[in-house]
Amino acid sequence: MSVLYNKNVLLGVTGGIAAYKISFLTRLLIRQGAHVKVIMTPQAKAFVAPLTLSTLSKHPVHSTFTDDEDNWINHVNIAKWADLFIIAPLTATTLSKLSYGQSDNLLIATYLSCSCPVMTAPAMDLDMYQHPTTRENLDKLKRHGVHIIPSETGELASGLEGEGRMAEPETILKHAEDRFEQTHILKGHKVLITAGPTYEPIDPVRYIGNHSSGKMGYALADIALQLGALVTLISGPTHLELHHNNLDRINVRTADEMNQQALEHFEESDICIAAAAVADFQPTEFSSKKIKKKDDQMGIQLKPTPDILYNLGKIKKEQLLVGFALETNDGIKNARSKLKKKNLDAIILNSLADSGAGFGHDTNKISIIDKTNETHFPLKKKKEVANDIFEHLIDKYELA
Repeated sequence: MSVLYNKNVLLGVTGGIAAYKISFLTRLLIRQGAHVKVIMTPQAKAFVAPLTLSTLSKHPVHSTFTDDEDNWINHVNIAKWADLFIIAPLTATTLSKLSYGQSDNLLIATYLSCSCPVMTAPAMDLDMYQHPTTRENLDKLKRHGVHIIPSETGELASGLEGEGRMAEPETILKHAEDRFEQTHILKGHKVLITAGPTYEPIDPVRYIGNHSSGKMGYALADIALQLGALVTLISGPTHLELHHNNLDRINVRTADEMNQQALEHFEESDICIAAAAVADFQPTEFSSKKIKKKDDQMGIQLKPTPDILYNLGKIKKEQLLVGFALETNDGIKNARSKLKKKNLDAIILNSLADSGAGFGHDTNKISIIDKTNETHFPLKKKKEVANDIFEHLIDKYELA
């Protein structure tokens, strides 16, 4: 499977004759399983039709800040969607604007909003490509972290022969693949993640559960997959979907089922992150028929559910075991107690007292606590939180 599978690749097309090659690049990326969106400078439309790129990418192509119906095109959202931004061809004009931050079109504004890796494939005539100003601007982009795909030598649009041709689509594809190969630092590692709530049945229609959406666990699984890991995701009931060739998703409903699956897959795992919000109690008895309402009050006898983290901690050998603690008070104290009691390497603390954190939100605010340190993070989107967690674990435990 290609490293580009399920990646979001944004193509930025500028006004050079090599723009016609972007249709081929779009097709190559899609064949590798990437999701592709295209933005263009207004001048680029003279060289390649937006309809062509829209048809190939299966997404609208934008070149201005508003569409035909005067709706705003949000360049920030486009930038945040992308896992990789490839600007090709890169003309001398756009190169100058990028290097000086001259945000006078949608493409430049999107570039300035990007937090993902950026690649460019310069394309211009021989003298323009060799001009000191061009070299200085390219060097400036490199200092800003932009990856420059070298221009090739050959016949140019002017009729001259020399350096300045845009790299061929196959070459650009290879650079994109190499970029993601470098990020596969968990390749060969097996990661076990639990996610979502558990539902403890009372009768055929009622259960004891909680408000967990599973978003944090699924974000962790997604990041682990992007880092090249083989992921086993044990998921409680949720509407969330995640598809990847390196993903083994196991659906469960109850704490007993999750405990059984976690114990079964833990031994073969290198890293285990227990992000599920397991119900703490379950009914001592299950009624096979719906319980009828007879009185104003009804009692249900409860017993504790299996302590999955404790059970894993008892059999832990070389695995890296990470738990989650959702607290409403005395967060650090309670988290440290769980860290020791359950034989964890680290615990992720988040609090329902923090606005925007906890169940149901797309954001979370966490602290990572291990045996010696506490690392605190601000409120972020859960995918960014998941990335922070893996970056911390990779650096702390030298997993790469």
